[in-house]
Amino acid sequence: MDVGQAQYLLLVLLPLRPCVRLSLSLIFRDSPLSLHYHKQSAESGNSPSSYPHIHQKHKSHRQLAPSSSFLLLPKPCSIMQDPLSLHFNHPHHFPLPPHDLPSPSLLPPRTLRLPAAAAVSSKSSSSSAAAAATISLPPKPPKTTVVHSPPPPPPPPPTQLPSHAEFEEKMLFLDSFGIDFFSLVGRHPAVAAAPLPDLKSTVHFLSSMGFTAVDLRRIVGMCPEVLTSRVSDVLPVLTFLLREAKVNGSDLRRVVNRRPRLLVCSVKHRLRPTLYFLQSIGIAEVNKYTSLLSCSVADKFVPRIEYFKNVGFSHRDAIVMFRRFPQLFCYSIKENLEPKFNYFVVEMGRDLKELKEFPHYFSFSLENRIKPRHQCCVEKGACFPLPVLLKTSEEQFQKRLDICCNSSLPLSSSPLWCTNCEA
Repeated sequence: MDVGQAQYLLLVLLPLRPCVRLSLSLIFRDSPLSLHYHKQSAESGNSPSSYPHIHQKHKSHRQLAPSSSFLLLPKPCSIMQDPLSLHFNHPHHFPLPPHDLPSPSLLPPRTLRLPAAAAVSSKSSSSSAAAAATISLPPKPPKTTVVHSPPPPPPPPPTQLPSHAEFEEKMLFLDSFGIDFFSLVGRHPAVAAAPLPDLKSTVHFLSSMGFTAVDLRRIVGMCPEVLTSRVSDVLPVLTFLLREAKVNGSDLRRVVNRRPRLLVCSVKHRLRPTLYFLQSIGIAEVNKYTSLLSCSVADKFVPRIEYFKNVGFSHRDAIVMFRRFPQLFCYSIKENLEPKFNYFVVEMGRDLKELKEFPHYFSFSLENRIKPRHQCCVEKGACFPLPVLLKTSEEQFQKRLDICCNSSLPLSSSPLWCTNCEA
């Protein structure tokens, strides 16, 4: 064993107990490290006799163990300029090593104490008590349990376009009902990628419910999304109309033909909430207004109620108007309600109470019915109630106008009487 190997072994085993260090010194007494120690001791004057308290204590073992607690080691590398002096704070009296000395690997860990910088630089102050620097090993990191995440799901298979034969078969199938396939694909391209079995099953199901080829052409023309719906989506809608909306079985064809979009609406998120809202405002016979069931309460019903409240009606009066004429929910605010209301107030100069009693006013054409008849009344000096002004046919309106102009004023109990009319 050379000097470097012995030095490394001493540095590793230095934190062990003194008895272990004594045993190691006995083992390596004839090693090159021991010879180097005696040489350094002779040069520095630190002979074994310089430590009589150890020399007398272990006289019988002078030839076996060094009597100094100082070990001078050679330079381990070129970085260290002076030999590293390893010493202990107090001299130790080494007893004889026991025979049942435990293995070094089983001994408890010790703290490595190194001398302060002053003890290394000055040999004269080595005997004084210097502050020792303590180096503690870092704690072992805790063991972490690695949780393996499940692999991501495989991507869905790409949508395969129908083959030429399937495409041709689909075109011929729809043509048998009088449906133009190419115009249908132009308005709803998803029909081209719809599976042919699903398309056939939907059409056959509607046919089994009593819908004719004419009905199917109208339904598909107004709502092409029906062909891309499955039977499992259409069946709950028909069940809802028959059971909850109280639609008669004989009226089912008429209801669907009037509003085909009902077939593609969700029962849970659209049809049932709308039904409950209409019933809450007092519309009991919803089966007469089934076209409203496909409308959104938040997007269509509520804004129209708020419009009438903003123009001067109370909330109760606005609800009464919609209860009397539920189709008022279907009219556009900007294109219908606003221009007709402005003409009613500014040009006609009538009271809001008349609109509350006759909300059907908004169902008549402003340019073709309301304005022409109002101008005729102004020219003749007549004034009719809104139902007489708008609901009567053109022939009856002219007769009433002639009678009013060629006779005296009507009595106050007459339906032609209007307090706002000029004499």
